[in-house]
Amino acid sequence: MKRPKSKYWSRYVTRHSSALDLEKGVFTWDDPKKIARSLKRSAEESIHRKGTPFQSAMSMLNFYINRAGKNLDPERKETLEQAKGELRRLFKL
Repeated sequence: MKRPKSKYWSRYVTRHSSALDLEKGVFTWDDPKKIARSLKRSAEESIHRKGTPFQSAMSMLNFYINRAGKNLDPERKETLEQAKGELRRLFKL
């Protein structure tokens, strides 16, 4: 995947990355458990990941949170932070 030369490269990566096949709109959902289950499923099914399914799922979630940065609504960030806890629970960590 060739990264575009713009300040919006993270949007491109989120939409076009082959690392995980994410469900459309997964980061916009309001249910942290549903987000975590979807990320877990995507990570376990991926043939492109380099780490464990947990590492891949958590990395994609952190990537989204970090790249959204100050533009991320506090309620959205809280939901995504809760999804991290749900991921740990689902992977029994």
